[in-house]
Amino acid sequence: MYILGLNAYHGDSSACLVVDGRLVCAIEEERIRRIKHWAGLPTESIKWCLEYGGIDIKDIDYIAISRNPSAHLHKKVLRVLTKTPSLNFLKSRLQNVSRVGDVKTNIAEALGTQVSHIRARIQNVEHHRAHIGSAFLVSPFDEALCISVDGFGDFLSVMRGIGRGNRVEILDWVEYPHSLGIFYTAFTQFLGFPRYGDEYKVMGLSAFGEPIYLDEMRNIVRLKSSGLFEIDTSFFLHDKEGVDMVWENGEPILGRLFSGKLIELFGKPREREEGITRYHQDIASSVQAMYEEAFFHMLNDIYQKTGIDKLALAGGCIQNSVANGKIFDKTPFNAVYIPPVSYDAGTAMGAAFWTWSVALGNERDFVMDNPFWGPEFSDREIEDILKNRGIRYEKLSDSELFIRAAKDIANRKIIGWFQGRTEWGPRALGNRSILADPRDKGIKDILNERIKRRENFRPFAPSVIEGFAYKWFEESYPVPFMEKVYKVRPEKRRLIPAVVHADGTGRLQTVSESMNRRYYRLIEEFYRLTGVPMVLNTSFNENEPMVNTPLDALECFLKTKMDALILGNFYILS
Repeated sequence: MYILGLNAYHGDSSACLVVDGRLVCAIEEERIRRIKHWAGLPTESIKWCLEYGGIDIKDIDYIAISRNPSAHLHKKVLRVLTKTPSLNFLKSRLQNVSRVGDVKTNIAEALGTQVSHIRARIQNVEHHRAHIGSAFLVSPFDEALCISVDGFGDFLSVMRGIGRGNRVEILDWVEYPHSLGIFYTAFTQFLGFPRYGDEYKVMGLSAFGEPIYLDEMRNIVRLKSSGLFEIDTSFFLHDKEGVDMVWENGEPILGRLFSGKLIELFGKPREREEGITRYHQDIASSVQAMYEEAFFHMLNDIYQKTGIDKLALAGGCIQNSVANGKIFDKTPFNAVYIPPVSYDAGTAMGAAFWTWSVALGNERDFVMDNPFWGPEFSDREIEDILKNRGIRYEKLSDSELFIRAAKDIANRKIIGWFQGRTEWGPRALGNRSILADPRDKGIKDILNERIKRRENFRPFAPSVIEGFAYKWFEESYPVPFMEKVYKVRPEKRRLIPAVVHADGTGRLQTVSESMNRRYYRLIEEFYRLTGVPMVLNTSFNENEPMVNTPLDALECFLKTKMDALILGNFYILS
């Protein structure tokens, strides 16, 4: 059975192919179109998934979409009747719903075929159920608590449930207009980061401040005895006015979320190019602290009600790796699964697996234990590109390659590292990475200014050999998908200053030989040379989506100031 999973007409559009209950391939549309967070129907991703799977659209049995316009319909209608949002807001939402309902026609048009050739049944999966499916249904757990925390999707911002086998029992949820995602995004805009997906900048900035405005935040986000929360909507615009949104065929754009009342409380919003002050840092720290307080309130409450000590998490807010790294300290859970693509792109996979396991009742037979589900390229394809572009290169054996790359990194060179299949998710996890020496304090400024061209307060991540993590970090639970931030042991911080954030933490990735043999061997060679079992790892891009093809990597390399580029076994010097 072939299931095509889609996140469509929303930010981070994506597609995946599931065959007989196992993931075959998956990709975000942005990687192909080269526009961050691309929103619309992921036609290029659909084409690639079909090509990779060696099938035609007529072979697909189900098209699973992570939206269900009929979910909570009576409450949506009641809201329209009792509220007066802007005409533009209503128009955009109606257009979006109509596109979801006509997806077969739109796919047929994009593929140049007739609608009658698409025999697949459409399976609409509620947004948060798709998030839960992207975590629990591909986790190693037979039983776990399942929580999705997001901005909004199908009128909800949170959903909590219990997963057992191929079934998920939904326990409760948080409805519109209450949302931790809205809370965090509104303050992200207030702090001068207006682009869709900028919340991670506030998370990074929070390490420089103190949560001295937490009491004010508690007046905005109120914890409830039910284990959930509500927000004071007078500080935001979405409840009374709606928020203008652009979701069609490009980078998604959100209108302003915060109201004048928030300005009255916290003063003038920071302009985009304005300098960052201690005041901004303290607000960021307070926002992060409030998010964590509400997050752990929900987690501890559901544990107390069920006694289940395993947890599967997904949703855009679960990209908050700082909070994720505190789960074992702040809650009784002893095992946590977060997929490599917990944000909205992952709902394509969640919808597909929900269809397979829950809707159709099939047993689960797949665990996502690696993130590499995108395109890969042969040596011949890579070499043809290099020859056509007139690029000088050396082709090395594996052993020569790992030794040379490790030596160059140890000699303070910055390396573009392109191997195997593209990562599924927002993190570079060793196949589309820029690598550097974690011992070199100055390398952070070089990377931020010359290559990444981004704010200098943002941290870089360490990729550490899994068996050594406990010696360098205060928590040893594996982090294969770079989804948690842990404290670096105090005695180790001076040895790896390039990957230690202002608060003594690092957003680490633990690397095992079974998950990524080539990346593991490179780090192993670096350890032999330096005694440090890790490298600095950041995504292979420069204010664009992470590179996907060898040509993407070559173009990024040529317009930045990296010292070397490694494409498979081909070594290119600047």
